[in-house]
Amino acid sequence: MNYATIKWTDIANGEGVRISLFVSGCTHRCKNCFNQIAWDFAYGEVFDETVQKKILDELGSGYIAGLSLLGGEPLEPQNQAALLPFIKKVKELYPNKTIWCYTGFVLDESTGVLKETHKNTPFTKSLISAFDVLVDGPYVEELKDIRLKFRGSSNQRVIDVQKTLKKGECVLYLD
Repeated sequence: MNYATIKWTDIANGEGVRISLFVSGCTHRCKNCFNQIAWDFAYGEVFDETVQKKILDELGSGYIAGLSLLGGEPLEPQNQAALLPFIKKVKELYPNKTIWCYTGFVLDESTGVLKETHKNTPFTKSLISAFDVLVDGPYVEELKDIRLKFRGSSNQRVIDVQKTLKKGECVLYLD
C-alpha cells in the first residue's frame, strides 16, 4: 500500500489534534474530490515499517487525540490488508486514542461490513470493528454543505462504530 501524505497535527479530520494518514488509491472518483491526486494506487510513498513506526511514536504525544484514515480510500480492498495489522497495533499501544476513518463506501450496520459486498475482504469486518468513528458515503457535490462538521456532503454519516456494532443499527456520533 502507498500513502499520499501524513498530516502530523490535523484538526480538521476528527476531534482534537490528530495524525491523519491519507492512503493512496480510490475507485469512487467523486466529482470535485478534494484529493484527486490520491486516486492513483501507485501515488506517494510506500507505507513501510519505518513510516508506521514514526506514526506509532508520534501517537504517543499527549496532545494527539488519535489517528484519522482518509484517502484516497482506506477501505479499498487493496488497502485493507496493510491497514489491519497497523490499526491493531495502534489499538494495542494506545487504547485511549480514537481512530476515525473516512470512506466513500456505506456501512451495513446489521453486518458490520460494507454494503458494496464486492469490496469486502477477509479483513473488512475486523478493520471496521477497530474504528471508533466512521464517516461513510461518497462525497456528492450536489449535497455539499460547508456547515456540516467532519464531512462534505449531507448524505455522509458520522457513525459511532462501537455503539452501532452493539445495536446492529446505525448510531450517529454527530447528527
